[in-house]
Amino acid sequence: MVVAVVSDTHNFTSFMDKVKARIQKADMLIHLGDNIKDLYYIAEGFSGKIYGVKGNCDFDTKELKEQIIEIEDKKFLITHGDKYGVKYDLNRIYLRACELGVDGVMFGHNHIPSIDENNNIWLINPGSASLPKLSKHTMAFIEIEKNRPIYPYIIEL
Repeated sequence: MVVAVVSDTHNFTSFMDKVKARIQKADMLIHLGDNIKDLYYIAEGFSGKIYGVKGNCDFDTKELKEQIIEIEDKKFLITHGDKYGVKYDLNRIYLRACELGVDGVMFGHNHIPSIDENNNIWLINPGSASLPKLSKHTMAFIEIEKNRPIYPYIIEL
């Protein structure tokens, strides 16, 4: 299974169109907030499963702030990340992953792409599709197969 992960799109259509072009071969699409409403634009014509959580800039929306999802035989916490202070360090989000017993966390908020693995827990930040800091416009993909290690990677848009 191929999972496309995007965050912090902030309603910039030109970059959302680049995301749309990249996700067509994915089986699942996840938006990690900050203009969660962009998810519905990006997902037009997408036939896979869709998940989204709201970020600190998402007001007046029904989406949850975080949720745990299962993909193949792996569990992930998906959250925007602001609640865990990810602009400063990843300690709180890592400890939350340990508490929940998940295989990984997908988060955004700081607009900086990163992939870290610690004690078999993956911390995956796709960066920002439209307003990057310290990098180019990015998103992430995660390849997940039952009984195999996950394979996350970042791509430039």
